[in-house]
Amino acid sequence: MAASSDEVKRLLDFDSVDDTALFQPVDDAVMGGMSSSRLAPSGPGIAAFEGNVSLENGGGFASVRSGPRDWDTAGAAVFVLRVRGDGKRYRFNLRTPGRPAAFRYEAPLEPPAGGWVEVEIPMAGFEAKVYGRAIPGVGPPDTTRIESLGFMISDKQAGPFRLEIDWIAVKYGA
Repeated sequence: MAASSDEVKRLLDFDSVDDTALFQPVDDAVMGGMSSSRLAPSGPGIAAFEGNVSLENGGGFASVRSGPRDWDTAGAAVFVLRVRGDGKRYRFNLRTPGRPAAFRYEAPLEPPAGGWVEVEIPMAGFEAKVYGRAIPGVGPPDTTRIESLGFMISDKQAGPFRLEIDWIAVKYGA
């Protein structure tokens, strides 16, 4: 059944501990850095991407991502996230199968500090990257193949961070 143009479908609402358990950290420790992160429950129906970014040993990023699964996003036009930020700049990442491990689609996620906001990210707003570098000529992600979702903080934003997530959804149509 095709989704209507105004339909919003929640992918995760973090009402279950199992929702946060889908995500594993992938921090700069993979290259000798000292940053750390996790996605953990933070109250009823809320998850927090939190940790510390360290610039020591050439590090400077922290991230979490889900393992592969069918997110059932075919035909989605926009990701919608309800988040509460801390004033830092984040990225929301997507992965599709058959790409190198370092490949991802990423979009900026820059909620203001303190209040809950709904952020809409159109599929065309995702940029293909490998090791933080843009890959020219790669279009937006194929919505039928999205298998992993994730969050990242980098850009020399050293120190503690905390991004709270109420839910992640997709919207169909323009």
